[in-house]
Formats: sequence, C-alpha cells, structure tokens
Amino acid sequence: MQLFNIRGGVHPDDCKQLAANQPIETLPLPALLHIPLQQHIGAPASPAVRRGQRVAKGDLIANGQGVISAPVHAPTSGRIVGVGSYPAHHASGLSVPTVTLQPDGEDRWADSIKGVADPFALDPDDIAARVGAAGIVGLGGATFPAAVKLNLRKKYRLHTLVINGAECEPYLTCDDRLMREQADAVLDGIRIMAYALGVAQIIIAIENNKPEAQAAMTVAASQHSNIQIAHLPTRYPMGSEKHLVQALTGQETPARGLTADIGVVVHNPATAFAVHEALRFGYPLVSRVVTVSGGAIRQPRNVRVLLGTRVQDLLDYCGGFTVEPTRFLSGGPMMGQPLPSARVPMVKGSNGVLALTAGEVNAQPPMPCIRCGSCIQACPCGLVPLDLAAHTRAGELEGAVKLGLMDCIGCGSCAYVCPSHLPLVQFFNYAKGEMAARGRAKQKQVETKRLIEQRTARMEAIQQAKREAMAARKREADAKKKAAAAAAPASI
Repeated sequence: MQLFNIRGGVHPDDCKQLAANQPIETLPLPALLHIPLQQHIGAPASPAVRRGQRVAKGDLIANGQGVISAPVHAPTSGRIVGVGSYPAHHASGLSVPTVTLQPDGEDRWADSIKGVADPFALDPDDIAARVGAAGIVGLGGATFPAAVKLNLRKKYRLHTLVINGAECEPYLTCDDRLMREQADAVLDGIRIMAYALGVAQIIIAIENNKPEAQAAMTVAASQHSNIQIAHLPTRYPMGSEKHLVQALTGQETPARGLTADIGVVVHNPATAFAVHEALRFGYPLVSRVVTVSGGAIRQPRNVRVLLGTRVQDLLDYCGGFTVEPTRFLSGGPMMGQPLPSARVPMVKGSNGVLALTAGEVNAQPPMPCIRCGSCIQACPCGLVPLDLAAHTRAGELEGAVKLGLMDCIGCGSCAYVCPSHLPLVQFFNYAKGEMAARGRAKQKQVETKRLIEQRTARMEAIQQAKREAMAARKREADAKKKAAAAAAPASI
C-alpha cells in the first residue's frame, strides 16, 4: 500500500538480534505475586479481597473505579497474604496500593471463566463490556483502558482500525514474537475489535526489520479482503500513534486531538491477542509477553510472565547479569523509565526489561548547545528543541509552552542526535510535569475560591433568613399587641 512521508526521526541500532529469535517461554510460578491496583491510566482499582482469602486464577481482586479505570484479577490461584502497599514499577519507587498473592501451585482457573462461541454474534456494546471486565488496557505502553477506545464509535465517525506492530523501540521483540507465533489469534482479536468499532478497513502496520512477522500476519489475513499489511520503513519513532496514522493515511491528527478525530483508532497486537483470549475463552488480562534484553543480560529472552511477578524473578530466569548494568530500564532505551530496583513487580504496561552496559549507553557529560540544528531535523513533531530547552533551563516555562512544549511526545530523537549530549527529554519532561503541577495548583486555587464564595453566600443566606425570621416574629408580636389593645374595654 502507499505510504506517506513523515518528518524527522532517527535510525538507532535496533539491537533486536539479541532476543528476536528467542521463542516465547513461560516463566514458572513465582513464590509471591505483588499485584498493583494502578496498572492503567485513570483511577486506581479498589481492592475486592481481604487478607487470608483464597482465590482462583482470574478471580476479581480489585474493582475499576469510574469510566477511565480497569479491574485487576488474580494471575493464579492461591491465598491473599497482604492488602497494603509495595514499591511501584516506576522510576520513583514509591509504594502504591498492592495485593500480595501466594500461589498454591495449582494455577487453577475460576469456575466462572467462560468464553463466547461466536463473538461476532454479540452486540458491540457487549464486546466492549467484556473487554472492560477483563481489565484489558493498551499493551503497547500507554495502558489506556481498551474498552473506552472500543466505545469511541459512539462519539466519532470511524472508518479504520490500525494495528501498531511497528515496535520501533530498540531491543524490544515481544510484539514481533507474538505476531510470529500467534498470528491467527492476534488476527482474531483484531477482527473482533474492528467489529466492535464498526469499521470496515483494517491496516496492520509492521516495520521492515520484522519480515517473519510480516509474513505470518500476511498468511493469517489472506482470507480477508478488508485487511492490509503495511510494510513500514525501519525508522524511530514510527510507532508513535499520530505519526503512524499520518504515514498510513497522509492525514495529520489535530494538535492535542485524537486519531479518532480523523476516523482512525490504533491498537497494539498484544492488546488484540488479549481481546481474543477474553472473548473466546473468558480469560482476563493476568499475564503478558515481555522482552528481557541488553548486553548485561546473560540469556536475553521473550517471556510470558504473570502480572505481579518481581523483575528479579525474570532476571533469575534469564541467567542474571554478566556485568553490573550501567542502565536498568523498564521499556525501550529511547522512552523507557529507570527501574528503582529489581524488587518491583511486572505490570500490564511492562513490555520490556533492559539491562544495558556502559558500551551500549555511551554516556557522555553534557556540553553547551552549539545550535547545530540537529535536534530540529530529528524532531518528528516539527518543534525546535534547542529553543524549548533554553526556555526550560531559564525557567520560562510559559514561553516553552508557546513554542509547543505540550506537543512533544518525549520520543528522545532530539537527545539521540545531540552532539552536546544534552538531556533534552529530561528537560521537557520536567517542564511538562512542572506545568501540570502549576495547573493543578491553579485549579486548586480556583476551586478554593469557589468554595469560599459558596460558603460566604451560604452564610449570608443563613443570616438573611435569620433577619427575615426575626422581622416576621416582630411583626407578628406587634400585630398581637395591636389586636390586644383593640380588644381591651375602653377605660371609664
């Protein structure tokens, strides 16, 4: 199919050869699972179990709260040994609400787990409800509740479902292996999502450095005339949702808008596989495929891991480290986040664990910007990173916002090409976080002012009511006095 040019981007060494030819393996049951209740964008789930309770695999252990949320399920059968806090799978390492489960070794599914013989006989609303109840979120890293995306048909005129199989981050190969090994199941999930969205066209986009995945998905889709396999050039960040849609359709997504604004919804192959399992078998999202790679990993692998498994258990399964890693990341090297320790648990959005050596990181001390313009050429969003960085370092965040700070996708292309080794992405992430904090503070001030005004008005109304009641009582008393005086006999 015809592809359209997008601006910017870089061509880092993809380093996928470390794990690309390693078939997906299943990690043995760990001794404990620490299952965070916040594994998605939106409100955290609320615990639905108590300490000492026995659960089966797939049992609900936390309820989603509100529209943008997702429930959490037991990854295996066993006993709940804790409902409290545990360090998060996040650079901060802060503790978050967590359910700790001790597996019983049986890995027994709950009796309530049942699939649907023909998902295409269901109403689209029913499909979305089942996907939501299964706790499925975007598994490409965004972790947006998948059911919310499936319901976009109610608000937008949709025509195309795009499956983002670019997997453009270096080292990561979990989606590649999933498409190679489970092509029919992935395609089934794709078709179920397309039916729920009410779209006629499906595009499965895969980068050219994954020829086996392209071939497997082509064979799987061969009987469906409405499905196209797009062979994408190998270029980072081709997997960026808005840039991918532009490359496939030639249309730009409005700034701060959604691809749904131009009729397109984007999902990930792993999300499609999870939808297949949820509809066909009734399985909630309790595991995912993860790439463990990097020069410091003894045996790089692609592993299906239960959610809540400690990163350390994954590392042990892969033979541990050959050398102490210089950088230890969740996700890819371009947009991944540092892991505070190997104690943290794997979560729904964890698509990779990387342990990189000093040679792979090639860290250099930052030097002054020479205004070479390399970052401008690399930026896929058409921004001027050097000016954004200058405003950020000077504390002029409002000026950075005017230059497009909030349109930055944090891909790291600018930092990758910077000859001065400036940590540009860190600058921009700090600035966006600070602006978000200021926005929350401003909103708090506005809300506080509103509450004070409401209280003042309420107190004034109460005082006015009291004054009116006193005036009414006085009038009533005066009227009684007059009536009494009029009724009294005249004096002789």
